Amino acid sequence: MPREFFARPALQVAPDLLGKVLARYTGGVTIRGRIVEAEAYTGQTDPGSHAFRGCTPRTMVMFGPPGFLYVYFTYGMHYCMNVVTDVDGVAGAVLIRALEPLDGMDEMSRRRGERPDLQLCNGPAKLCAALGVGRQENGADLEGSEIWLEDDGFIVNQVEVTTRVGLSAGDDLPFRFFIAGSRFVSGGRPAKATITRP
Repeated sequence: MPREFFARPALQVAPDLLGKVLARYTGGVTIRGRIVEAEAYTGQTDPGSHAFRGCTPRTMVMFGPPGFLYVYFTYGMHYCMNVVTDVDGVAGAVLIRALEPLDGMDEMSRRRGERPDLQLCNGPAKLCAALGVGRQENGADLEGSEIWLEDDGFIVNQVEVTTRVGLSAGDDLPFRFFIAGSRFVSGGRPAKATITRP
């Protein structure tokens, strides 16, 4: 995916990420998963965003150029992965919440403790574990050779929209998007709206 794809507000990028393929080369294996769920975070205007209080050493990646990864550590045990959006100097990010595994399922399962395919990547921390994404991937370029996004022509016909999951602030904003009918979506909230695409 070209960098221009990410150089837009998070609320535009998030639904457009659905159906795209996230690929990761690690340990001699290429792992691929289709993005089926994502959440938008609109930076300093968004009380649910890490960037709400400004640029810090933790969040500086979010304020940088688009098309890079913002990876953070949470609950003292898990990593979560975001795609940086918008333009250089303006914080924006999209949390990748769930993938449908496509390639490298054996490697994903090994990393996730031999779980069934439906449970390999149905949550933001789960998919990071399955892909081997951690602190060292923070700031990784999505135009690089170790982790990248692909468009294989998959068409998303309907997108469900809900409020975001697991927040103490900004949890009333309808910034969560997922592919309607996907069995690989994480546990969440009932849809508030459905977007039908031509």
